[in-house]
Amino acid sequence: MQNITPKRLIISRTDSIGDVILTLPVAGELKRMFPDIHILFLGSSYTRPIVECCPHVDEFVDWTEIGKLSDTDKVVAFKKMRADTILHVFPRPEIAKLAKRAGIPVRIGTSHRVYHWLTCNTKVSLSRRHSDLHESQLNLQLLSPLGYVPLVSLAEVRERLLMVPPALDAETQRWLDPSRFNLILHPKSKGSAREWGIDHFCQLVDLLPADRFHLFLCGTAAEREKMGALLGKVGENVTDLCGKLSLSQYIAFIASADALVAASTGPLHIAAAVGTHAVGLYPPMRPIHPGRWRPLGDHVKVFCVEKECEACRHSMDCACMKAIKPEAVAQHLMECL
Repeated sequence: MQNITPKRLIISRTDSIGDVILTLPVAGELKRMFPDIHILFLGSSYTRPIVECCPHVDEFVDWTEIGKLSDTDKVVAFKKMRADTILHVFPRPEIAKLAKRAGIPVRIGTSHRVYHWLTCNTKVSLSRRHSDLHESQLNLQLLSPLGYVPLVSLAEVRERLLMVPPALDAETQRWLDPSRFNLILHPKSKGSAREWGIDHFCQLVDLLPADRFHLFLCGTAAEREKMGALLGKVGENVTDLCGKLSLSQYIAFIASADALVAASTGPLHIAAAVGTHAVGLYPPMRPIHPGRWRPLGDHVKVFCVEKECEACRHSMDCACMKAIKPEAVAQHLMECL
């Protein structure tokens, strides 16, 4: 099936922010390969603001809303997309079955999912668990039936990732301090990543000179309740923005700030993609290590202890994350000045 020339293609990725951002190079590569293609992105409503920042995507389709429909209406919704190809980047049995029932001619998925043998007519041999490739490179591998030639480096993949942030509204703009380095701290991850710890973020706040840095604590309202002593740092040079920004506003705010520090979370990937200094904190554990989940950007710094670690695989209390010194992070941020 190497002669496929898709006209209307669905990229199906219905999981979280970071996963979606690392899928956007697929859209960029498709536009390079097929300039006239119409790309639909099937995602969750939560990630819609992310997808709408990508000019390579022509249309967002809300799986959250489709998922509420009856089985018959779900099939109708898929037929209305008039797609000739679907790419199951994040495999879901229900979506795979719907694509087949809707009669989408070309259905591409990994051969390592048993249900894809019943629902996909084009399968790619791809195993993520033990691969040394970056997540974005693994996503691009699914384009091989369309004639994709693997990109050599992450720098080339980065060229396919395009995010244009929304304009920052005046209400949010007023929080930024033009006389200081505006640094976002995003301490929590909603359980999606190994975290550095509130005490380490407190130490980082104390290490950064107040006359040169303005710090912003960001996260959801629910995450704010878990920040403990960090909230005690709120004052003249530390502002609490937890729960105060929509995702669209947060994207714009990140793009207007100077840097962001976080574990392997969506906001870290946003910062890297929009050109803000992205400082990532990672464990050296497969498959969640930076080799797989490093942000894609021109101003990325990753902190990760150099060791093979398995001791805390079954615990979120990660000694390797705690081994990342606040002094080292502070030194890098001083260099960013």
